[in-house]
Amino acid sequence: MVLAEVGAGEPVTERARVEILDAAAACFMERGYAATSIDDVARRLRATKGRIYHHFSSKADLFAQIFRTGMDMNFAAIEPFRSLDEPAVAVWTKMAHTHVRQMIVTRAYQRVVWEGVEMHLRGATTPEQRSQLNELVEYRSQYSNVFRLQMARARDQGDMHFADLSIANQMMFMALNSPIFWYKPRPGESRQDIDNIVDQVVAFARGGLGGKGKERP
Repeated sequence: MVLAEVGAGEPVTERARVEILDAAAACFMERGYAATSIDDVARRLRATKGRIYHHFSSKADLFAQIFRTGMDMNFAAIEPFRSLDEPAVAVWTKMAHTHVRQMIVTRAYQRVVWEGVEMHLRGATTPEQRSQLNELVEYRSQYSNVFRLQMARARDQGDMHFADLSIANQMMFMALNSPIFWYKPRPGESRQDIDNIVDQVVAFARGGLGGKGKERP
């Protein structure tokens, strides 16, 4: 499945980059950053390493681009809801459903985002990676703050009840991000099956935030 989608009219160069990103994201998800080599990515592509190095200067550069692409996907997915003139809990619910679906349908990219944050926290990076990951983790924080804003508004409006906003935000994302660790597609799985998973994860997160209102967006 091509996760970083491109249109039919996109240049061949962009299509080649997307194929490499998809293959590398799958490799990083399965093996982790340290255990994945450019050779592994090339084998999955059934291509040469030269094809990859034509587009990406190093494994670190490739990893960082997958991280950025994963976050670009997430920002794009929730963008339609950010300016809605609705109660904050309704806006949060729409964004949360969209986010969980992203964790499922772009799972390989989102696992890279998670691993990148872990690497940043552990300091297990080279100077080149630190510079890239500092920027990318800040980008992810901006995304987190979009949810944080709606949570604060919902609490002010009496539709969510929690104590510390920062702790609640962290715990909420632990729930919403959880499919990247346990979800696996099943043969014959339907869209309704995915919807049911998304509904359950969001309901769990809403419960932890003391949320009121409709469970579905």
